[in-house]
Amino acid sequence: MMKLALGPVLYYWPRDTMMAFYESVAASPVDIIYLGETVCSRRHELRLPDWLSLAAMLADAGKEVVLSTQALLESGSDLTNLRKLTSNGRFAVEANDIGAVHCLDRALPFVAGPHLNLYNEDSVALMAQLGARRWVMPLEMGRAALATMLKSRPAGLETEVFAYGRMPLAFSARCFTARHRNLGKDDCQFSCMAHPDGLELRTRDADTFLILNGTQIQSHLVYNLLGEMADMEAMGVDVMRISPQAQHTDAIVALFDRARLGQIGTAQAQAGLAPLMPAAPCDGYWHGKPGMAFDRREAA
Repeated sequence: MMKLALGPVLYYWPRDTMMAFYESVAASPVDIIYLGETVCSRRHELRLPDWLSLAAMLADAGKEVVLSTQALLESGSDLTNLRKLTSNGRFAVEANDIGAVHCLDRALPFVAGPHLNLYNEDSVALMAQLGARRWVMPLEMGRAALATMLKSRPAGLETEVFAYGRMPLAFSARCFTARHRNLGKDDCQFSCMAHPDGLELRTRDADTFLILNGTQIQSHLVYNLLGEMADMEAMGVDVMRISPQAQHTDAIVALFDRARLGQIGTAQAQAGLAPLMPAAPCDGYWHGKPGMAFDRREAA
């Protein structure tokens, strides 16, 4: 049976909100929890000692805990924080930047994160040689390419797929949320905190398009591979990742869990999921189509 993973919180939530969220997660059926700030180093509600304290609490609750690194490092202090995180001595690390892989230097097992963009068999094999125990498929990769790569996967290396949530598509040195308020990045006034699920970006025709999340751009639509669960398991995928959202994450995890246990069918799970989503679903990348597409036939 595939494991369920809860990805790192991608948004800037107040400290009390974050603490309450992880207290509830401790009792949830997720098997793996990723912790840490992956988007912006100016987000200081939780610092490394706080993350380590949460990691210990969740590990005591029986969860596999992985500390995630920032995807885009821009300063010496970012590098200092990266070195502290990768030398924590206890918890595995999700490397979202090749510098993190270098810092780990086989000292800890690690997860090759989605932002390493591992698009071919040789890259995955290299990560395995460097100590990776799991790799996360890039979000834009489709089922066909994954199936090819799984045929030559190194022995013992697990595969994880981002299965639910708004897709983190790109990062920039600029802060889009601050720019929206005509603020400089260094004087952002922590604008992200006003948008617990990111800031909606519309086209000139007022169509919903993307989500601004500080230095990160996300899809407006919600990637949803719940209907592909049986196919993924048959292919040999080991882990499905759910990306947290401000509301209903616990209910979403519960639906995925009941579907994987066979307690409900995927059609019933999809019906339960629909009112919990902040936007319409998409799964185009999985099917080799434009990312905004959604295969309603398979989801029915």
